[in-house]
Amino acid sequence: MKRRRVDVSAIPAKTAGGLDDRFQAATPLRNILNKVFPDHWSFLLGEIALFSFIILLLTGTFLTFFYTPSLTTVTYDGSYAPLRGVHMSEAYASSLNLSFDVRGGLIMRQMHHWAALTFVAAIVVHMFRIFFTGAFRKPRETNWIIGLLLFWLAFLMGFTGYSLPDDALSGTGLRIASAIMLSIPVIGSWVTTSIFDGEFPGTVIMGRFYIAHVFLIPLTILALISVHLGLVFKQKHTQWPGPGRTEHNVVGERFVPRYTIKQGGFFMIVFGVIALMGGLFQINPIWLFGPYEAYTVSAASQPDWYVMFLDGAIRLFPAWEIRFGGYTIPSMLWPAAVLPGVLMLLPPIYPFIEARLTKDYRSHNLLQRPRDVPARTALGAMAIAFWIVLTLSGGNDVIADKFHISLNAMTWAGRIGLLLAPPLAYYVTYRICLGLQQHDREVLAHGVETGIIRRLPDGRFVEVHQPLAPVDEHGHGTLKYAGWVIPKKMNRLGALAPAIRGFFFPIEKPAEAPVSPGHPPVTARPDREEITK
Repeated sequence: MKRRRVDVSAIPAKTAGGLDDRFQAATPLRNILNKVFPDHWSFLLGEIALFSFIILLLTGTFLTFFYTPSLTTVTYDGSYAPLRGVHMSEAYASSLNLSFDVRGGLIMRQMHHWAALTFVAAIVVHMFRIFFTGAFRKPRETNWIIGLLLFWLAFLMGFTGYSLPDDALSGTGLRIASAIMLSIPVIGSWVTTSIFDGEFPGTVIMGRFYIAHVFLIPLTILALISVHLGLVFKQKHTQWPGPGRTEHNVVGERFVPRYTIKQGGFFMIVFGVIALMGGLFQINPIWLFGPYEAYTVSAASQPDWYVMFLDGAIRLFPAWEIRFGGYTIPSMLWPAAVLPGVLMLLPPIYPFIEARLTKDYRSHNLLQRPRDVPARTALGAMAIAFWIVLTLSGGNDVIADKFHISLNAMTWAGRIGLLLAPPLAYYVTYRICLGLQQHDREVLAHGVETGIIRRLPDGRFVEVHQPLAPVDEHGHGTLKYAGWVIPKKMNRLGALAPAIRGFFFPIEKPAEAPVSPGHPPVTARPDREEITK
């Protein structure tokens, strides 16, 4: 009997055909693979956050194998000699063993911490990009709210993870958190005893924080990221205005293969940078802080950067107590509970407030340049100035000590700065935006400065401008502003740029000149020879 020959090359096609016959997955999968993503560096900020979260999951999984979430008192007998024989919690002892006795444990712990800081930073900068470019407008209000939820969940995940080692620094932060909960009128004591299962610190808080940190919060973040990416696929990606780009299309690269390959390489870059930071830059050396004791508090104890604004608000707020109805409202309530509550409430409703004020209820897929919306840009600068003052005030004791300044003077400087810096930032930013708008209109009307000075018959000197388009009878350009970059240098209009010299580049003339979007490429011609001498 003759054996049947099997065509190995046809096996993948037959397998895919069989799967499609059963699950009808070809059509939706084709739409996903053909999804077009615009190519701009600012869109990589969200990818940095996503890749940092993946690194958090990988390194965190490693750490869970060696960490013990228990406040049971043990005697340390590990490799770190200065603490040998000291009584400490089992959580702190396991963190020390993870750092000194587990192979690769210290670099994994430091990579985890750096990835956490990068994750929060990428979310913050990504949300700034969305705010200043108007990417939160209809129909993307839901994704804006999801991004804000991701920030606060990352904030909470960072705090719970920061508290797990039970060293003196993290214990101080946990004690401050309990004081904030106690400052809430009526329900404060109930909330505190519910979380700590009694008086601070209790015996169960590490186990509860551990479950929240490794399971509940990451699972919620993962679900929100999935919804966020699903909405990006469904609603199309925003893009900058430019040639061929409208509100109804996306100009860029398909999801497979080019975009996927580029993102894979970008993930390896992010992973490599965080690995280098974890191996070269020390962070959170818990062995220097010692175990947490409720009766010891150290000066110059600063939290991670994204919590410092809250610490600064507590330091700047006056020690005012309000007594009402038999209850005492301590001063800590306003900066530590009311302020975060306001920050949680206002940003999610901002898209709807702006739409109502501007009477703009249309769907938008094209981004805006920050200069074209000066009020929004100035409002964002105002918020950033507010945050910077609070963050600097979170370390006012360190600044006062290092620069030999009175701590009281630093506190009052922060209070005054908190009142003056935000409105000043608003005014300056608003005027800068108007100036940039005016400059763009001048270039469109008069052309690009050539650097050529011409002397007129009457002796006056004028600079020659190169129009961007044919001019009218008054000599003014006929182009209208379209919300995109205006070329302002001659090498953006077709003049050949100088050859790039260096170890990695050959000394040669470019095949064509770099041009701005909207202008066709200009090929090299003999009358445009490059001057190299």
